[in-house]
Amino acid sequence: MKAPFHGMLAELARDWRNARARHPRLVALVFTVFLAAGAFVTIGGIWLLTSLRNGLPDTDALHRMTEMDQATAVFDAHDQFAFTIYKEQRIEVPLSAVSPNLTRALLATEDQRFYQHRGFDLVRIGSAALVNLRHGRRAQGGSTITQQLARQSLLTPDKTLHRKIQELILAARIERLYTKDQILELYLNKVYFGDGLYGAEAASRGYFGKHASELTVGEAATLAGLVKSPSAYAPTVSMERATQRRNVVLQAMLDNHVIDRDAWRKARSTKIALHDSLRASEPHGQYFKEQVRRELVDRFGWQRVYQGGLRVYSTIDMPMQIAAETAIADQLKAIESRRAAWKKRRAAAATQKKAKSADEARADEDDPLQAALVSMDPETGHVDAMVGGRDFETSRFNRAVQAHRQPGSAFKPFVYATALEAGFSPASVVDHLDDPIATLQGAYVPEDEHSSSPSMTLRTALRTSSNRAAVRLLQQVGIGRTVQYAKAMGVGDVPPVPSLALGSGEVTLQSMTAAYAAFANHGLVPQPILVRRVDDQDGRILYLAHESSSRAVSDITAFLMSTMLADVVNAGTGNKARQLGFRLPAAGKTGTTNEFKDAWFVGYTPKRVAGVWVGFDEPRTIMANGFAADIAVPAWAAFMKTATRDDKPDWMVPPRGVTTANVCRLSGLLATEGCEDVEVEARDGHIDRRSMIYTEYFARGTEPTTYCDLHPTRGIMTRVAGLFGADQDKPTPPRADDPAVAPIPAATSGIAPPPPQVDIAPQPAPKKKRGFWSRVFGIGRDSDAKENDETEPPPPPKKKGG
Repeated sequence: MKAPFHGMLAELARDWRNARARHPRLVALVFTVFLAAGAFVTIGGIWLLTSLRNGLPDTDALHRMTEMDQATAVFDAHDQFAFTIYKEQRIEVPLSAVSPNLTRALLATEDQRFYQHRGFDLVRIGSAALVNLRHGRRAQGGSTITQQLARQSLLTPDKTLHRKIQELILAARIERLYTKDQILELYLNKVYFGDGLYGAEAASRGYFGKHASELTVGEAATLAGLVKSPSAYAPTVSMERATQRRNVVLQAMLDNHVIDRDAWRKARSTKIALHDSLRASEPHGQYFKEQVRRELVDRFGWQRVYQGGLRVYSTIDMPMQIAAETAIADQLKAIESRRAAWKKRRAAAATQKKAKSADEARADEDDPLQAALVSMDPETGHVDAMVGGRDFETSRFNRAVQAHRQPGSAFKPFVYATALEAGFSPASVVDHLDDPIATLQGAYVPEDEHSSSPSMTLRTALRTSSNRAAVRLLQQVGIGRTVQYAKAMGVGDVPPVPSLALGSGEVTLQSMTAAYAAFANHGLVPQPILVRRVDDQDGRILYLAHESSSRAVSDITAFLMSTMLADVVNAGTGNKARQLGFRLPAAGKTGTTNEFKDAWFVGYTPKRVAGVWVGFDEPRTIMANGFAADIAVPAWAAFMKTATRDDKPDWMVPPRGVTTANVCRLSGLLATEGCEDVEVEARDGHIDRRSMIYTEYFARGTEPTTYCDLHPTRGIMTRVAGLFGADQDKPTPPRADDPAVAPIPAATSGIAPPPPQVDIAPQPAPKKKRGFWSRVFGIGRDSDAKENDETEPPPPPKKKGG
């Protein structure tokens, strides 16, 4: 063998020498080309290897593969799941929490040799290449589960040869870094199953309403079939395609002997039944959820909230939330029905305004009527229900916390609370209500829809929502002082002007609701709370809410205000709540702004305070005579009837320092015998007789010390003269429609019997009745005088209004 080989080499060497001698330039050119080609191949190979290496993640990136975006779970007041906040809807679980049915289905369809290869499967790649050549297109893929994991976690989705080579390299590196079970667990938690669901657990809950550990063979095959093309095979997109793809997976499971024929037959014959337990609880409370999301992002940042898997324990109570949404939706529907009739009548009555009506109709279409509701615990400040508008999907603007609107007469309680703090009492009389008030803009006399009396007590003025009384009272206690108390109540900056008493400032519904909570919470304004606690995914507490409140008014003032505001609900502008069937002891105040642009009602029981607002985003008239009693109160009543269904009829207990006295409803002074029988003129001119005496609460030291001078007890000569028709000093009887005259029903007066510890002011003792002759001749007068000396002290000096 050596001789022929050496002979061949010798012959080649001889030919080379002859070629060099004959064609030296050609030989040099060929040699140069050969060297250049070798250099090109070498440089190209080095460049290719360098580019592949530069585009690959480093080892730290491979270790970070286990870090996945996880949804933040929000729980309700009872620690039941309520919402998720996420970039990717994912709930990470260990491999042991995934049904073997799903792992077998995935391996049968995606990577049958998963436990045999080292990241990529040459047999699978070759088989896929032959199938694709036979079909003339890409009919089958050759990627392993490890390759898919590398592509999902570390590479771009570009379908290029360069990316495919990188995928193979990374798959091999992943196999060296993780065990097979770890790789499978990562894959099951990362893979996309369509419909916004990432990972086996989220997909199981989102499609079938169960944990991944509970999947049946048919359900597992359905999920495994989604991996190839989630957008095409998702059962929420096409049930027919999803079923066909499921059957393909079931056949692969049967062919690979991971299920028997009976299981295959049973799974094929079962229809796919969808039940979303992951997102089914989210149709309600979207405004609440959005407010929680905003607070979380402010505190923890966007990335941690959307990707950190936080566990957030909120204050929402789902039954209360549903009741709130139902009440608002029903009331908006009722108002819009009335508005349609009103607009129709107006258009018919004024044909010259048809063009304007058309503009308004277009505005209504673009800017629908809105409403909001907030409910909270007056002691803790926990917000259990929040409605920020009529439709979250249409408008995410939260009118409960973001909208600043004029509260109208709903602001008046802050003026009255300021007066009580300044030494006034519920029986103090505000007079000269017809006199104009001097302002920088000139004389000012507020309009009054509810009353026309020239004077009335604070209790009557608040019950009837008298504008003139509120403005006069504001003038007496001082605008500056009222502004300070309003800030202490938490309603923000308000303008220091006389119209402040009528709600000319702008406030939010949540701040108004929290402010009214102070009247039910002994004068303490609670800080509204929507989030109780936040834990990270390992259970460590990141945030714990601390219930806090600030002193705004005294406990006594809060109690007195509650009794006065109870009259508003029982017999005043808020009485619509009683007409609609709300029976528990409650207090509250209506508010209607100029031209009926805003309607408010904020009311409370000892355990719950709720506020309602109705209006347009661009303020305009809701409807003619759209008082809050008809616009806002019905929604409040409907909600509170449901929210307080199991509550007991409790009411405020008078605090120490509160005393009572029987006073005259007209003068606010201590009642006399004459106040028991007062002539009242009815509308038809008929004279009726009524008692003007009622029991009033006072802060000790503010109770009146003088007796009523409007209805004095008649002396002997007056009585004798009266027998012969002489009654020249008799005052003009008040009218029956005077708000100060109309008695509050005793059953719903808001005045509870005083407890034993309450100090009772001295009252006039009952006088012994005498016969006719004894009255004429004075028989029995001495004994009566003696009795009075023992039981009734002489009247103290007059103290107007106390």
